[in-house]
Amino acid sequence: MITANARAVYGPSDPFKATTIDRRDLEPHDVLIEIKYAGICHSDIHTARSEWRQEQYPIVPGHEIAGIVTEVGSKVTKFTVGDRVGVGCMVDSCGECENCRKGEEQYCLKGSTMTYADIDKYGQRTQGGYSTHIVVEEDFVLRIPEGISLDVAAPLLCAGITTYSPLNRWKAGPGKKVAVVGLGGLGHMAVKIAHAMGAEVTVLSQTLRKKEDGLRLGADHYYATSDPETFEKLAGTFDLIINTVSAKLDVNAYLSLLALDGTLVNVGAPAEPMSLNVFSLIGGRRSYAGSLIGGIRETQEMLDFCAEHNIGSEIEVISADQIDEAYERVLASDVRYRFVIDISTMTA
Repeated sequence: MITANARAVYGPSDPFKATTIDRRDLEPHDVLIEIKYAGICHSDIHTARSEWRQEQYPIVPGHEIAGIVTEVGSKVTKFTVGDRVGVGCMVDSCGECENCRKGEEQYCLKGSTMTYADIDKYGQRTQGGYSTHIVVEEDFVLRIPEGISLDVAAPLLCAGITTYSPLNRWKAGPGKKVAVVGLGGLGHMAVKIAHAMGAEVTVLSQTLRKKEDGLRLGADHYYATSDPETFEKLAGTFDLIINTVSAKLDVNAYLSLLALDGTLVNVGAPAEPMSLNVFSLIGGRRSYAGSLIGGIRETQEMLDFCAEHNIGSEIEVISADQIDEAYERVLASDVRYRFVIDISTMTA
């Protein structure tokens, strides 16, 4: 076994504590990664606090992982020691079902294995990137291109692919009007990527507090959703709306902003159920959809796209001892725009 320093939470209202965890010895197709940076995702908070389901503790969160390969198994062909790599939200899938064969492992019909708070094929609970090392099967390791530093690359492994995938799937590009709901960890990546794809980008945020940032990141327009006139002025405007917020919204109001055949895609995952009036869809042949991260192939495509367009996450680097504070600041929308843990600070 390989011993790694980590930060774990032991209950839904407990603070993080320093601990050590065991990583498995390398199988022939495994890669050992020394983690350099790990992003903090809102999903980490939902999971650590058992807001989506009742979790088993302790939990080491973290699925935005960037680091360096330090050892490879005897049959590994994709990576060598010293490679710059990343790990995202999943670390395994069946590899045999129809969805896996299509490169959509996140929709594995037998259930993909999540990077943390899941059970792997060895019967062990997975623990994530708030740790110094991780062992992952090579097919679920991503190559981080030169030109993207590891700290700004880490959030791309969730926030980047979570927004890239629906923008790619619904063909954001020249001639398309795209709105992004929320300018947070996900939203700011959606703005950067949609802009790089050539779309006309509008940010829909509660207030105009971040308007200057939004325009700097690539938005063409910025509106406050707290202003009722916004929904009147923009009715029937957008081809695609990416909803990035993890809060309950008036779905019907946002559907009214879609043009004919437009689509509203949810990538934020609020704990509360949301409802809609079917007439909000029928009237404009509109669609309401969801999207979950992306497959390994598409995630690599996203990383290459970001390298080509010089896109990284806007980050604030913190120490391992600041995780609890960072969680509270995420909930207060007091981060621009992603916290990233410097794993070198993660002493036992």
